Amino acid sequence: MVAAPPGPCFAVEGAGPDLIHFTLCSEGAAQAPEPRCFLPAPAKCYSLCVPATPSVPAARLHRRLQQSLRQGPFARCRLLGLLCYSSGRGAPAAVEKGFLIQDPQGGPETERALEDLLRSQGEQPPPPLGVYEAGERGELWQSLWALRRAGGRELLRRAQVVAAEEPPLHPAVSSLRSAAVFHCLEAARGVVEQCTSLIPEAKAVLDLVDKCPKHSKKGKFPVIVIEGLDATGKTTVTQSVKESLNALLLRSPPTCISSWRKTFDDEPTLIRRAFYALGNYIVASEIAKASTKSPVIVDRYWHSTAAYAIATEISGKVQNLPPAHHQVYQWPEDLLKPDLVMLLTVSPEERIRRLQGRGLEKTQEETELEANSLFRQKVEESYKRMENPTCKEVDASPSREEVLRTVLHLIKNHCGSL
Repeated sequence: MVAAPPGPCFAVEGAGPDLIHFTLCSEGAAQAPEPRCFLPAPAKCYSLCVPATPSVPAARLHRRLQQSLRQGPFARCRLLGLLCYSSGRGAPAAVEKGFLIQDPQGGPETERALEDLLRSQGEQPPPPLGVYEAGERGELWQSLWALRRAGGRELLRRAQVVAAEEPPLHPAVSSLRSAAVFHCLEAARGVVEQCTSLIPEAKAVLDLVDKCPKHSKKGKFPVIVIEGLDATGKTTVTQSVKESLNALLLRSPPTCISSWRKTFDDEPTLIRRAFYALGNYIVASEIAKASTKSPVIVDRYWHSTAAYAIATEISGKVQNLPPAHHQVYQWPEDLLKPDLVMLLTVSPEERIRRLQGRGLEKTQEETELEANSLFRQKVEESYKRMENPTCKEVDASPSREEVLRTVLHLIKNHCGSL
């Protein structure tokens, strides 16, 4: 394995819990180890990437390509996530996001179909295509081709592919705060604003946001947030606490935008995350008004939005998450802060038992929680690393009455007598 040079590096996702890293050596590297994500002949591999900046057109292009690469002439291929980043001192910066396509048969029709697909996307110029082929001594080479709209292509570079060392941080960490975990209203608003000509509901969301106070202030009564994965008893606990404290119960996303969840859930991650982030600011204005009259219980808030975003964007194992005390776990400075956040937890076995009898419609992420224990672990660990405020863990496995007593005791200790 060679150390990553300052040139382009790549991380392959989806081949297992560990990312596979490789880089390019233009001078060649005799007997350099080959990354294990490439298949031997007659199989053939290809790659393509688009910018990973917080741009709606780039996010939608990535989604269109992903959908197209799972059907038609590509149905026989295996599709893996790919990050292209530059490696220098400190954390790597993810600059492009794309796919590694493994064709087990290696026929020329796949390459032609990829060129046609890239030319059909309306981009000028089309995204370049990487083609991987063995050299005379068995070494692996990448040829990067620029595609002409009218046909034909031009070779941009040819470089040897070699395994690279794993960087200190997952390549996607550096872009989390701009593309997934928005730390101010204006960042999320800017993304949804790009969607107004594409998604009719985007304008309605922005209108609601613009009616909210710029800096919502909490009233004299306490604000308590209850977080937790589905089937941890969150609905039961929030309702019980509401009745015990004679409090007002609010939910994030708020009712006024809940009917648009399906629309935004079907959009790329960038747009979906911005929608939910703006939902938190709308809830903040509701909290500010309600907390002048009574205690407020909030069913999910910013911690939930951030934990799911981090777990989704950071592929692979739990160890790939941003380290504890990373800035991504910090509460946004312009968002109304609660007095107490409680995280309800139960064992994976208990969650599954509770879910089996519910029969409720699930979001894509909730389905992923059930099927993928690694994803669940990343969500839970992200919750636990949140700071300012932290999440106070509550074991929700005991009886409803016992859990309620524990929750009320925590509220009394942190918020005083109500």
